[in-house]
Amino acid sequence: MLGAIGLDAGQESAYRALVALGAAEVADLAHRLALPETDTERALRRLEQQGLASRSSARRGRWVAAPPGVALGALLTQQRQELERAELAAASLAQEYRAEAAEPAVHDLVELVTGAGAVAHRFAQLQLGAVDEVCALLTEPPHPDAVRTRPGVALRVVIERETLAATPSSVLSQRDAQLRVVDRVPGGLVVADRSLGMVPLTARSSEPAALVVHGCGLLDALVGLFDAVWREALPLRSATGGFEELANGPDATDLEILSLLLAGMTDARVAKRLDLGLRTVQRRVKGLMELAGVTTRLQLGWHAYARGWVSREPGAPLP
Repeated sequence: MLGAIGLDAGQESAYRALVALGAAEVADLAHRLALPETDTERALRRLEQQGLASRSSARRGRWVAAPPGVALGALLTQQRQELERAELAAASLAQEYRAEAAEPAVHDLVELVTGAGAVAHRFAQLQLGAVDEVCALLTEPPHPDAVRTRPGVALRVVIERETLAATPSSVLSQRDAQLRVVDRVPGGLVVADRSLGMVPLTARSSEPAALVVHGCGLLDALVGLFDAVWREALPLRSATGGFEELANGPDATDLEILSLLLAGMTDARVAKRLDLGLRTVQRRVKGLMELAGVTTRLQLGWHAYARGWVSREPGAPLP
């Protein structure tokens, strides 16, 4: 709990015990903590440095706890001020970076990261630094902590069908996550905010390595690759004990509804024409939009033609 102000577990335990007692001898406190007296005294000296404890002036070897409300409040205020200074420094550095990156040198557009630790660190940095969206293509089951974002950051993931069963549920059940599945993903990829990408290198004989790609034509191509795979992938939905694919395509009723809507009919007229309830029509349209991965009916119409759900023949009679 108090690690944020620089105390380790032993020091926090010592302070809590001292607060409970008000004041105590080193030997008594060490017995209470089940620690050697040398370790207890070392913890008390650290607490003294932090202003959380002091030596009693009335009795040698006795320590007194500082009032938590005052002592911790001062430390928290100091931490907040340090964080504010760090945020200002980060903002200033980001502004300098943007200014310098306006015309980056060609050799600065792609970084080679080598070593398991360095790759894992840069991978986490890329994801947790995203502000709007993280997109990922997964060719193998990720580690439970490998794909994660900050709250409010959208996550879109495409997984190969063969690896779906072995993918940790923590990845599949993340808030703000949209998941799709395909038979084969062309390669591993993570893109943050469409401005920074990471591609793992799969050489079997060497240590783990990855390419980090900054904003350039190569990154645009990687983003285009993700978008193309995403459009062709099938959405996943929550199911008992895991996730399951949505239907491969619309049923006969869905196709009739689509045809009538594309002919210009309103939802109400479609419902009357097919002897369906208005809410049923609207629910099916919503399901089709989810299946197609689109957010507007105009996009749904384009997707329906692209997937061959409706006829594209010129001059075809309207239903």
